Amino acid sequence: MRTNIVLDDQLIEQAMRATGLKTKRAAVEAGLKLLIQVRAQAGVRRLRGRIAWEGDLDQMRAGRVAS
Repeated sequence: MRTNIVLDDQLIEQAMRATGLKTKRAAVEAGLKLLIQVRAQAGVRRLRGRIAWEGDLDQMRAGRVAS
């Protein structure tokens, strides 16, 4: 989808330098992906202690190759 947006020149330059990305598009896409990931993680953290888990970790680990 083509969209025209006004970007803060300093902010986009800092993002490109910090990430090594070569284009504004790549920097914006990386930022959007990171924002989505951070928000999803925050949602999972809010569930901590509210969901009961039943299982046997030793059984789940059985058969795994040790690293």
